[in-house]
Amino acid sequence: MQNEVLLMMPGPVPMPERVINAMSRQAINHRGEEFGGVYADCVRALKPFFGTENEIFLLSGSGTAAMEAAIGNVGVGRKIVSLVNGKFGERLAEIGGRYGDITAIESEWGHPLRLEALAEALENGAEVVTMVHNETSAGILNPAAEVGKLARKHDALFIMDGITSIGGDHVAADDWGADIAIVGSQKCFAAPAGLSAISVSDRAWERLSEKRPYYLDLKAYRKAGSKKPMETPYTPAVPLFFAFREACLIAEEEGLDNRIARHRRLADAVRAAAAAWGLKLLPVSDSLHSPSNTATAILYPDGISDSDLRSGVKKTGIQIAGGQDRLKGRIFRIGTMGAVGPSEVLATLASVQGTLQKLGYTPAADGVSAALEVLV
Repeated sequence: MQNEVLLMMPGPVPMPERVINAMSRQAINHRGEEFGGVYADCVRALKPFFGTENEIFLLSGSGTAAMEAAIGNVGVGRKIVSLVNGKFGERLAEIGGRYGDITAIESEWGHPLRLEALAEALENGAEVVTMVHNETSAGILNPAAEVGKLARKHDALFIMDGITSIGGDHVAADDWGADIAIVGSQKCFAAPAGLSAISVSDRAWERLSEKRPYYLDLKAYRKAGSKKPMETPYTPAVPLFFAFREACLIAEEEGLDNRIARHRRLADAVRAAAAAWGLKLLPVSDSLHSPSNTATAILYPDGISDSDLRSGVKKTGIQIAGGQDRLKGRIFRIGTMGAVGPSEVLATLASVQGTLQKLGYTPAADGVSAALEVLV
């Protein structure tokens, strides 16, 4: 549509017309066959993207609601250890502090997790581990498999935030030992904000806390979800379910492997452009950590302000993200998630490059050409 801004952020992201149109319909009974079929379609389509055979439930609430559901259902009064190397790992730790005895194992944002400290905490009796798989605030992909292995070795529950990786990158919740995994609707699935999905293992069901949140009580979701047709325990955001079902079907049609490959290729193109410009990525990579494939965090060169760059890019009809909290003014972030493709990425890179030049920064080379070589 005319005058629409292209959102090239780590969510929300542009929505396909099919998804938008799915919301434009009359209300229905959310205790009937039609809604139950919508819910069931979502669950069926989501399982391969989670990499799980566990039960999945949809919550009428954003990813943060799913974070709270995860911790509030199994973490009450327990020793929780949270791995933190970005804003969302910090959020999990803050939620954990509301429910249990929290220990936050912090790294500098964008730097590798301290797995040795996690092993020590588990040896000292930690019962629940939380970790963000894809920390978009710092553009780093964290080692879920290794964290899950440590948690399972010490018989601890593993809560994995896959909000910005499920549906866009490789996730294997069951193989990685993720007892609870979560995703948000407005990220890699390119649906409206306001829904989240959560998978729950048998081990997690066995260790449910006695006192759980009322609205986010997973036992209530399980009881309602077992009905024929499927239901939610409380009134769901029905139009969002229709939109999310359409987004899940689009992802299913594209295919898991194709979808993952597309996201990685687009991220590779952004990284190639940054290297050509002579700019560094924020995250520190090692054998276990790598840059995110759904959001690239790029460090600003000296003399370029966050507000000037992002406002300049927005004047071209494109919106990118800045840094959050302690990273504010230090980085800008380009999303490569959801329904975007080469044309959107190239347009974004051309806008960023042109704005950098207008602000007085001379790129080392043509980033758009470097990206194009990756994409063709």
